[in-house]
Amino acid sequence: MEYFYVGIICFLFILAIIDLNVGVSNDAVNFLNSAVGAKAASLKVILIVAAIGIFIGASTSNGMMDIARHGMFQPEHFYFRQLMCVFLAVTVTDVVLLDIFNSLGMPTSTTVSMVFELLGASFALAIIKVSSGENLPGVESVGDLLNTSKALEVIAGIFLSVAIAFFFGIIVQWIARLIFTYNYKKGLTKKIGIFGGVAVTSIIYFMLFKGMKGASFMTPEIKAFLNENTLMLLGIIFVVSTVLMQLLHALKVNIFKVIIMIGTFALAMAFAGNDLVNFIGVTMAALDSVLHFFREAVPAGISPDEYMMGFLNEPATTSVWFLIGAGAIMVFALCTSKKAHEVLKTSINLSRQDEGDEMFGSSSLARKLVRMGMGFVNGLNNITPANVKKWVNGRFNQSEVTIDEGAAFDLVRASVNLVLAGLLIALGTSLKLPLSTTYVTFMVGMGSSLADRAWGRESAVFRITGVISVIGGWFLTAGAAFILAGLVASVNYLAGPVGMFVMVALAIFLLIRSHMSYKNKKNEEVRDEKMDIILTSEDPGRVWNNLKAHTAETLCHTLDFAADTYENVISAFANEDVRKLRTALGKIVEEKALLKKMRRQETLGFRRIDKGLAFEKNTWYYLSSNNGQQILNTLTRITNPMKEHTDNNFRPLSPQYYDEFAPYQKRLIEVFRGISRVIRTGDYTDAEKLSAEGKWLKKEISNLRRLQTHRLQEDAENIKVAFVYLNLIQESHELLSEVRNVLRGCEKYFNDQAEIPVEIHNTGI
Repeated sequence: MEYFYVGIICFLFILAIIDLNVGVSNDAVNFLNSAVGAKAASLKVILIVAAIGIFIGASTSNGMMDIARHGMFQPEHFYFRQLMCVFLAVTVTDVVLLDIFNSLGMPTSTTVSMVFELLGASFALAIIKVSSGENLPGVESVGDLLNTSKALEVIAGIFLSVAIAFFFGIIVQWIARLIFTYNYKKGLTKKIGIFGGVAVTSIIYFMLFKGMKGASFMTPEIKAFLNENTLMLLGIIFVVSTVLMQLLHALKVNIFKVIIMIGTFALAMAFAGNDLVNFIGVTMAALDSVLHFFREAVPAGISPDEYMMGFLNEPATTSVWFLIGAGAIMVFALCTSKKAHEVLKTSINLSRQDEGDEMFGSSSLARKLVRMGMGFVNGLNNITPANVKKWVNGRFNQSEVTIDEGAAFDLVRASVNLVLAGLLIALGTSLKLPLSTTYVTFMVGMGSSLADRAWGRESAVFRITGVISVIGGWFLTAGAAFILAGLVASVNYLAGPVGMFVMVALAIFLLIRSHMSYKNKKNEEVRDEKMDIILTSEDPGRVWNNLKAHTAETLCHTLDFAADTYENVISAFANEDVRKLRTALGKIVEEKALLKKMRRQETLGFRRIDKGLAFEKNTWYYLSSNNGQQILNTLTRITNPMKEHTDNNFRPLSPQYYDEFAPYQKRLIEVFRGISRVIRTGDYTDAEKLSAEGKWLKKEISNLRRLQTHRLQEDAENIKVAFVYLNLIQESHELLSEVRNVLRGCEKYFNDQAEIPVEIHNTGI
């Protein structure tokens, strides 16, 4: 039976490798956000710098894994089997939970997840131990078996990190923008040396007191020397770095890029050195437990249910080969993880200078906060002298924004983000404030973007909703980690090896399912390359070409969806399939949201093309786009009565009605697909023929509508289904009007030479 735990260790090592991958995927945003968002270098160069930092940080870590050994529970009160159940539960939960957050593109804290998983799993086992009446000397309650102070520290850390980082992000970025303005290259010689000196000094301070505090070469003597001579060392570093930065600037080196790359390296190294315990700490504790058990308990004939684990109170050491291996895996994960890009995208989009593609909707809380913020700003404007306001607004002249093509914000903000995040984390460490790296870096970025006036009236509510969602996810991480780990640990212990096997199998299944779902999701998504070019390119001609292609894709997708849905709902109604009707309604809602998003993106694109061209084309764009929206609304009006009728188990559609309408249904779908094909190919040779077909079909459906109206007067027995059928006829007539208007708008929008009369019908213009 003892050798069963050897198999558990093997599986834990596999999970540790996976955990390193998912952990890096989530935490990479901490040190990549600023460099990638500002395009400080190519992605390849940024990844190389970060990878070097990660490898050095992991390899030089002293391997102190004490929090996993005794940070959340009192090991002297737990048996070997109990703690192995805890370790397995924590690792399984951590891998699955972080993978879920990565798939959603939501940054969270690996420290929070590990701490609350350890607490949840040990809490569940503690309840079982106390309730079973185990005779444990000195233990009177569950609290005597746990160390809850660490959990309270983490919760306090969330609040402190959010408040402190956001506040100082606003203040420091506001001051930095007053100094440099948006046209930061102007008059840079007088400022850059001192700024560079302050920045480099702050980053080195961060590296010494946070990034390298856990390094193997940081002996007590070195730490004591640094603490005793901090001010002197920082003064020397400041003088040397100021002179060096000024010299590099004279040699035409971009100092902001230098600062950003140094900051990226420092944060990456600190992440690897300090957060390594989050990924391999539990596995190392489990390995030490198994080795100790086989060395001490097995020869003595002590069973896993009898051997106490007090030895875990001893300090831990980890082989350097484990550390080097972990560093190599983390570097590999950094360079290959696609989910890391999703998390990074969330953070960058929430802080980008322009409106861009807003990933989040609006919420009531966000709307209230925006109104409160506007009220505060208006009040502040009222008491600020006019000359001061004029001067400040001159420093914040956004028409002078200097942002590299493809960047979300400029190099000044990126530098402030990295320097301030590192400085706050280092100060928090020295003052023993539980500031989280993840929370600090994210909230500094949000605060600096607010101070930089990136949150305009058109985007503020979406950005705040996004920030609230991310912060809510942090607390959700803690709660989910605690509950899930507790449940898994309970199953592991109460069900024995069978329960452990089931939990392991479930974890593997969930990971495979998550991978497949994510892969399918990415394959189904509309490619955003064109929109990225539209929102970032400085070439109006290039923007216009990509805008046309993006618009064509959007409209074709809408028309194809409409044709498929129209066919499916009529078939489902005839077959009394209420489930398909409900599904269709849900898909229509999703399609409306997608079209709304695409429309907003394309509207932003119109701002980036030639004004004369935009004035000429936007009428035809809105004619097509509005009618695309109307098509989806019409599909809703068709499907809702069908779903309600079928859900109430009313009399089904008679074969007479179905056969009567089938030819019209078929030809309407052919018109939709034909127009979609014309728009996709750009060949409008058949446009006139399709328009004529639609006009003739409208006339025929009008005749059918009159026929059905007469029937209603004569046949009251089938009145309910007759009304649903009449509604289908009427809305089908509307669909033809709307799709013909889409075609007319597209001819003018895509073809400058097209000259056809436009019949505007139900467009909303």
